[in-house]
Amino acid sequence: MNRKLLVLPALLGVLAPGLAACGGSDSGGANSGKPIVVGTTDSITLTKDNPAPLDPATSYDSATWNVFYNTFQMLLRYPRSGTNPEPDAAEKCGFTDQRGQVYQCTLRKGLTFSNGHALTAEDVKFSVERMLAINSDNGPASLIAGVSTVQAPDDHTVIFQLKAPDTTFPLKLATPAAAILDSHVYAKDKPFEGFKIVGSGPYTLDDFKQGDRAVFSRNANYQGTLKLNNSKVELRMFSSADTMESELKSGTVDVATRTMRPDQINRLLKGGTKDVKLTEAAGTEARYLFFDTTDAAVRPKAVRQAIAQIMDRQTLTRDVFQRTAEPLYSPVPVGITGHANSFFKAYGDPNTAKAKALLHAAGIDGKVAFDYWYRKDLAGSSNKEEAEAIKRQLDASGLFDVTLKSEQWNVFLTQVKKHKYAAYALSWLPDFPDPDNYIAPFFDRDNFLKLPYQSDVIQRQVIPETRQQSQRSATISDFENAQKIIAQDVPMLPLWQGKQYIAARSDITGVEWALNSSTTTQFWELGRGVTG
Repeated sequence: MNRKLLVLPALLGVLAPGLAACGGSDSGGANSGKPIVVGTTDSITLTKDNPAPLDPATSYDSATWNVFYNTFQMLLRYPRSGTNPEPDAAEKCGFTDQRGQVYQCTLRKGLTFSNGHALTAEDVKFSVERMLAINSDNGPASLIAGVSTVQAPDDHTVIFQLKAPDTTFPLKLATPAAAILDSHVYAKDKPFEGFKIVGSGPYTLDDFKQGDRAVFSRNANYQGTLKLNNSKVELRMFSSADTMESELKSGTVDVATRTMRPDQINRLLKGGTKDVKLTEAAGTEARYLFFDTTDAAVRPKAVRQAIAQIMDRQTLTRDVFQRTAEPLYSPVPVGITGHANSFFKAYGDPNTAKAKALLHAAGIDGKVAFDYWYRKDLAGSSNKEEAEAIKRQLDASGLFDVTLKSEQWNVFLTQVKKHKYAAYALSWLPDFPDPDNYIAPFFDRDNFLKLPYQSDVIQRQVIPETRQQSQRSATISDFENAQKIIAQDVPMLPLWQGKQYIAARSDITGVEWALNSSTTTQFWELGRGVTG
């Protein structure tokens, strides 16, 4: 997903020490009444094929999750520092068995939705069962597909029985895949259409104008652990990154987030714009080139290996991304437990002669022609420039003849899952900061992209065995093995790892805390201070 895939989130982005206070209280300029205006080039579109873009069951991308994290509540949430989720709607949670297969949460007392309805354990049960029942192709149901049953023995207790041990389950409960919905508002078997949200998170969605703006206000009914530093946020959606930058400089926009072009980032990094500061941090976004291994052109493993042998990531990140991204040689990014430079170990520096030898040994002597697809509807992205650079590299080898094609996001993702593209590029923003979330979504059974590639070792050994390990450092060798297998078979090719950037006017506070690992903007961290 763009997310997530992807659309869309170092380890937890710009999180740093300190835990927010309890109760959703105001501070600083929280009651000033003047909204903090956040600019983005992400888009949320209602169409005939996508009539419920703000339903957690049907949306799994960076734009919608940016809304969900701020309006819905989960049992758990991530703190500013560390990678272990902490209670939010829950008062406490934990495994109640030795195997890691039964997980129980106790809810806080007095929880209510934004419409005043009481939030009980039955709503949690309803929400998880609904997510699994709808099981939308474009939704995040795969994240919680390991749930066998959910019980609500009383109003404040929820018990999850898992199909198999999974110590990553608490991490998944802290994502919008486990957003808590009002069972009296949302239907149990069909999506909630339109641009309305009823949640129990820190903000309410007061107004939404497609392609323009969304207005959020502090949810007076929120009972959780977050401290809100403002009372209102206006999310402005731009079709042009240049317009977003211009309005940031003029003061119409207070904060600008994803996506800014490399030239804009470097311009702002130089600090030449008065009253505007760009904050840079290590990130865990990964960009991949995927192959449909059933497509005739790229079915031979030697073809995919030859592409891996030619790919020059250093040139790609230098020329296209102007060093706002780093070369990535592994499915698991730097900064995540178990990262291994598996592709560099397998292929080393770019070498056309070695690529030609791989093809020749497989009986392939003519040019290999295939179509390469990329998303075209994301303002501020370098998708087109990246695709053109990759085509130049492969065509210049004399071994390939690449035709570039592009498509709008909703169509793009649908076609990917129908195996219509031989090769395509996608960005992955992690759901949670664990190596499992860079392997399982693509290589587990019934994976999110419906990739035809299968590895018994990854599916039957690596994923189930690592999910039994509560100490994630104990999973390193297994995940290194998975990355080695992927580098050998090349169902995907890691390209680069993104950094995180957020630009803000000088009177805006909390910017250093505002992005999480999925580059979601945590509205509650933003406040308005004193200019200067």
